[in-house]
Amino acid sequence: MPIKDYNTMKKILLNILLLSSSFILNIKAQVWEVAEIGVLPTSVSNNAVCEGFVNNQAYIYSFSGVDATKSQAGIHLHSYRVNTSTGVAEVLADLPDNSGKIAAAANRVGDTIYIIGGYHVLSNGSEVSSSKVHRFSTQTNSFLTNGLDIPIAIDDHVQAVWSDSLIFVITGWSNTTNVPNVQIYNPYFNTWQVGNSTPNNHNYKSFGASGTIVGDTIYYFGGAASNFSFSVQNQLRKGYINPNNPTDITWDFEVVDSQMKGYRMACTNVGNQIHWLGGSNETYNYDGIAYNNTGGVEPNNRDLYYNTTGNSFWVTNFTNNYPMDLRGIAAVNDSLKYLAGGMLANQTVTNKVYELKWHSSLTSVSEHKAETILSVYPNPVYQNKNLNIRLSKNDNEKALQVFSLDGKIVIQKKTNASFYTLVPSVLSKGIYVIKVTEGDKIQRQRFVVN
Repeated sequence: MPIKDYNTMKKILLNILLLSSSFILNIKAQVWEVAEIGVLPTSVSNNAVCEGFVNNQAYIYSFSGVDATKSQAGIHLHSYRVNTSTGVAEVLADLPDNSGKIAAAANRVGDTIYIIGGYHVLSNGSEVSSSKVHRFSTQTNSFLTNGLDIPIAIDDHVQAVWSDSLIFVITGWSNTTNVPNVQIYNPYFNTWQVGNSTPNNHNYKSFGASGTIVGDTIYYFGGAASNFSFSVQNQLRKGYINPNNPTDITWDFEVVDSQMKGYRMACTNVGNQIHWLGGSNETYNYDGIAYNNTGGVEPNNRDLYYNTTGNSFWVTNFTNNYPMDLRGIAAVNDSLKYLAGGMLANQTVTNKVYELKWHSSLTSVSEHKAETILSVYPNPVYQNKNLNIRLSKNDNEKALQVFSLDGKIVIQKKTNASFYTLVPSVLSKGIYVIKVTEGDKIQRQRFVVN
């Protein structure tokens, strides 16, 4: 215990020294307000978690995982959802697969949740990565037919949505080893594309890492390397997506201080801040026992966040009992998030559902408010009607780009006006993404041409 206390104090002091005094005064007030708002029907860990909406009511969804036994027999396909207003949980249909699995990931695009990958543990202890793409409709509260299998079976991967249109599946574990592959799923066409792989080394290849996409940049952090004892990683990797061709990704990384590392954390962003919540500082198997044979692993009880703009900086808060063994977070909006399940102290699998509210108003840091600079109507629009595009009311130059769902630019304009009319007759019927850039502000919105 004394050693653990010393290390915790060392981390706090180190982070204070890393920040300038101006940052210290401004940042220390930023906190998550954490409250337990309900429980899942059963305790579950290593479950894929995502948000969804029905008639403007937000729900938290949980798919598959391992129960309180932390055993091979306790790995299941159970699905649940929790009403964020009432805390009431209900049991949904099981994931449509042949046997239980863990380490999948879930993302929502529109009204459909996509649960991708994961791995099965066989009775003989061997592990098999999954190639399944399960699709769940939040509106019918039921599973749709499975999507097209992912080309390379994957688990414990990084999964994030770009431009509300494409799901990026980055690195992860495939049956016997880490892989550098980037696999991109188009939910509208039910197709897969191959993105530029990460460099084929342990600075990038990872399992148990987590990340997000902010603008056109992929960020993922932590995880485990495929080497002796699966050592925990402390690299922040960045993938710069070419918006004109989303399969074209340029990779870079930076090494965070050695005290900043993590495994199976939840990842979300609040504006331009990326938060890695919970997790552990050691790697472990699904039973919570360390790969290096040192015994049970404990949560790090940490919010580690990174500012992506201006003078990029890291901040660490040790203030809440966040679980470890997390495979996702329900992001209801920019400052309201939910965690469901995971492992608490002593590798205890929990059924708790946590609400996290970010109090950015408590800080004096100059933050860019989410000003609306784009709205389109009518949506859907018919080819023989005009699409009206309302922009911010100033004389600044705005760059408009319209993308087809395969990432190609089909229209590109610049204007200083606050209103622009697009004639959809030049477009084929289908779904498009319009992107407006005004200075350092970027917004995107989908629209449909009938």
